[in-house]
Amino acid sequence: MFDVTRRRFLHGLGAAAAAGTVAGPARALAAADVTTLLITTSTVEVLGRTVEMLDVLQPNGTRGITTTVGSRFRVREINKLGVPTLMHWHGLTPPPHQDGVPIVSQPALPPGETYEYDFPLTEAGTYWMHSHQGLQEQSLLSGPLVIKDPADDALGEHDVVVELADFSFTSPEQVFANLLRPATPQPKPLTPVAPGKMPPMKRDANDVNYDAFLANRRPVADPEVFRIESRARVRLRLINSSSATNYTVDLGALTGTLVAVDGRPIAPVKGRRFGIGIAQRCDVRVETPGPGVYPIFSVREGDTPRSVFVLASNGANVPRYTATSPFVAPYNDLVLEAQLRATLPLAPRKADRTIAMNLTGDMAKYAWTIDGAAWTDELALSGKAPFLGVKKGERVEIVMQNKTMMTHPMHLHGHSFQVVAIGGQRFGGAMRDTVLVTPKATVTIAFDANNPGWWFYHCHNLYHLAAGMATSVRYLSG
Repeated sequence: MFDVTRRRFLHGLGAAAAAGTVAGPARALAAADVTTLLITTSTVEVLGRTVEMLDVLQPNGTRGITTTVGSRFRVREINKLGVPTLMHWHGLTPPPHQDGVPIVSQPALPPGETYEYDFPLTEAGTYWMHSHQGLQEQSLLSGPLVIKDPADDALGEHDVVVELADFSFTSPEQVFANLLRPATPQPKPLTPVAPGKMPPMKRDANDVNYDAFLANRRPVADPEVFRIESRARVRLRLINSSSATNYTVDLGALTGTLVAVDGRPIAPVKGRRFGIGIAQRCDVRVETPGPGVYPIFSVREGDTPRSVFVLASNGANVPRYTATSPFVAPYNDLVLEAQLRATLPLAPRKADRTIAMNLTGDMAKYAWTIDGAAWTDELALSGKAPFLGVKKGERVEIVMQNKTMMTHPMHLHGHSFQVVAIGGQRFGGAMRDTVLVTPKATVTIAFDANNPGWWFYHCHNLYHLAAGMATSVRYLSG
């Protein structure tokens, strides 16, 4: 599968170059106002083994980028790998030729080459960056992208940024090849069903068996410890950079306040456990009541494996934690989603265009599609790939109906959208860039078509995307 994926994107490199879609402005960025990102490798230690994984680092070793709203995203990206790569700025709304998607926005970046990006940063929040080249994201090629609001400095909070990741010693190409193999049919025992009742539906989840789950690239056996004062205010910026895993975040002894999702503010929601889907972010404020050690866990949905990071007062001894949760995390659902309310919602307006979309597929065949059609890069290169047509200035609603028994985290590039209905029940939900559409559910999103271009729209489960669950939004002329 590696050869197929690489061939696809090398084709994309040539096609995008021919189309003249290049990242960044024509002028070279001045050295004084640019952040350099090296696409490179680093090592991680998991289960007693040291392995080399992909990474994105500044020259001084800093992972990702922290900047301020109102500034410009001036970034020089240098490919230090021996293969093409390309970073996508997840949740940002750049010009279309700077979005970091091979074929759709720009050519893949060849080994040793450089791209330069320059666009304004208009929304504070917790975002992230990740490779959109083949299956590199599974090899941990991602990093935080935090845009701070200077007004928050007066709150006196510790900013704790944590990426959650699923990890496998198996190469992602082999993982995907294993998924594509037809499963051996197993006899199903008959389950007695009371007269007049339907048997329970079997939900599919966790289609990859991972070796470990990481928080900031560290396993449970060696968690990152954030030292804080005895009584501290902390803003947790949690990023689910996993390729195929949804989680429940367990705050343990602390009660937190969820104040933003996908970087956008919401009316506060208090709790001790919050779901976070693939590619989503949660900003949670917590206050420690006194000296002590406060572990924060993330438990895989429908299961017990977990990752951990720790808030600890200075001098406190941190115990060892097990990689197994004492409780089975629930499947991520839409109950919390239906409660969220954006504090900066879209302006009230009727939709100019409503698009119905079916999320389709088959777990046994590992075929994942949209409206029965699979995205391939060959189709995109030929100009025949399916797309959703919109016009500049329209309010667009997309009604996504999940026909499968698997949850799909659906991500729209280049725009933020508002969740406006679940199961046909309308409400003024959160502003997001990625929303879970759970089995057999219907979720409606709305966005303003204010960023003309060609934009990727896909399931963010990496292997569903590789199997074809993607389409695009294209602006129509006239």
